Amino acid sequence: MEPPVPPQEQPPRPRSHTVTTTSSSFTANLSASSSTLAYDREFLRTVPGLLMVTEIGLCFNGSAFVLYLIAAIVDASSVTKDLDSHNYNSWAASSFFAFVVTSCYAGNTYFSFISWRSRTLQ
Repeated sequence: MEPPVPPQEQPPRPRSHTVTTTSSSFTANLSASSSTLAYDREFLRTVPGLLMVTEIGLCFNGSAFVLYLIAAIVDASSVTKDLDSHNYNSWAASSFFAFVVTSCYAGNTYFSFISWRSRTLQ
């Protein structure tokens, strides 16, 4: 019996690698766009323009209300009788007025919301 013939060794075939790349045109579009903000009076006279302005007033008042409320609570919690009477009275007055300002922003936020809501329903 003859020994088995070893299979012929073939040289390894080179593997082909396919690389696919894509590019985005976002940067090209970004550089071609205008980098200045324009004031469009005609847009502000339209319903969407008025709604946008009202929403910006609404967002400002709402965020101011939240920030003033936090500041008023921190201010009121820091008032102690341990301070001398002059400082105690000053801190108590500042706490009172902080809550007055907070309530003004809360009311303004409410009325801005009502105004914004009535314009969106139209």
